[in-house]
This record gives sequence, C-alpha cells and structure tokens, in this order.
Amino acid sequence: MSGFLDDMARSSAARVLEAKQRESFNELERRARQTTPGAALHLSPAGFDVIAELKLRSPAAGRLGDEEHDWRGRIAAYARGGAAAVSVLTEPSRFDGSLEHLRQAALVLAPLGIPAMRKDFLVDPYQVLEARAAGAGGVLVILRMLTRERIAELLDVATDHAMFVLLEAFDGADLESARQLLATRGRKDTLLIGINSRDLQTLEVVQQRFTALAPLLPESAAGVAESGVATPSDARAMRQLGYRLALIGTALMNCEEPAVLLEEILNAARTLQP
Repeated sequence: MSGFLDDMARSSAARVLEAKQRESFNELERRARQTTPGAALHLSPAGFDVIAELKLRSPAAGRLGDEEHDWRGRIAAYARGGAAAVSVLTEPSRFDGSLEHLRQAALVLAPLGIPAMRKDFLVDPYQVLEARAAGAGGVLVILRMLTRERIAELLDVATDHAMFVLLEAFDGADLESARQLLATRGRKDTLLIGINSRDLQTLEVVQQRFTALAPLLPESAAGVAESGVATPSDARAMRQLGYRLALIGTALMNCEEPAVLLEEILNAARTLQP
C-alpha cells in the first residue's frame, strides 16, 4: 500500500476499535436490521450513470463546497440532476466526513429511491454494518488495502444486507484480484468495479490510467471511472472507453449548480452511441 493508504488504514482501524467499545458487533447488527434498508442501485438503460459525491474536504484540493456547507441541499440537487447514487465521505481526519452525514444523506435520498453509499477506508465488516445502520444502500471497498479473505468478509455482510459494493482498483494487479474474487462469488452480489485515476503518492490525477486499464475490467461487473471526470466531454470519453458509470466529487462540490452540471454530463455520455 501507499503511505497514504497505510495512514488511512491505521486511522480506520482505530475508529473501529473505539466504536466496538461503545457497541458490539451483535448489537450493531440488530440495530442495522431494524433500520429501513437503503434504496437499491438501479442503472439507467441509457447506458451511463453517475455516482455523485458529497466530499467536504479533499487532501488534494482542500476545502470543497460553499461557505454555508449546505450539503443537504447539494444532495437534493444531485438527485434532481439524475444521480444513480450518492457517495458520502465518512472519513473524519482528512475529508471532514462523518456517519451523521451518511445518515442525513440517506434520509434525503430514501423518498427518492436513490441509495447513499459509504465511502471510507473500510477495514472491518463492522463498518459495513455501520453504513447499513445509517441507512446506506452500498459501500466502497479498496482492494489493495485488504486481504482477499477480509474482502470476502465485507462482501458477505453487504450481501446479507442487500447492499451494493464498489470495489476500487488502482492497477492491473488490483483488477486481477477483483476478477478472481468475482469468479468465486457468483451472481449473489451487486458489485461495481472502479478505477481510481488518482496517484496516491502525488495525489495527482493520472488520466491515462483510465485508457490503460479499461481493457482489463471484468465483463461481469459495471466499470466505474473514479477521479478526474469533471466535464461532459470527460464523461463521453469514459463511455467510449467502456465505463458504465463515473464517480464525480470535486467538480460537483465546487459547482454552484450541480444539478445542471450533472444533467449535462449524463446527456453527453448517454447520447453517445456505444
């Protein structure tokens, strides 16, 4: 792992330990089952979708969004713009996130039938249950942070609670791990495979990664372009490369009219003939 992921993994493990001291796994699971399930993920027959992201701070770009932090209004705007799901950063130390943001997002999105997805540096199945108890319909799992056995444990909890999982990859080795994992899972999971184009050493976006890794995406799961997609032309390029979705955060967070930008991005990609 990179130094950044190492730091995030340690911080995440410490948060899990503290949380388990307050509430046991079994207690959390009971609470999760009593929580109304998050909406299921539905992809458009038009062939391209966006996971819009609530991210109050980025290690690469600093503070994001407006001065008033009207993030509930921004989530509603994402829904109006046609987002298939909303990714919510819950990591506190570098992204200013929290599980409360996830809970509030799920409350906004539930009546609209759009799932919230927990984006964090998950290291324990307990954290999948935390997401489920907060009303999320999905979680992100970073492949290179975890052993295959631990990834399978997280997927088992997500499947048991009817949650989708976005498996995040950075290179061909990650994608091979995903391919092998998919071969053992069958069709019981709702899985997406994401390519993150951000270099975790420099925090710069390496756009060429999308092109180089697109042919290696497993055919059995929808491919997601993560980081570096900011404009309608970017989205068209991702569709041309074979990506089924894009996860977009910084561009939408810094936009005064995110619903308009989101509509433009979706229209540009969906009008392109595959």
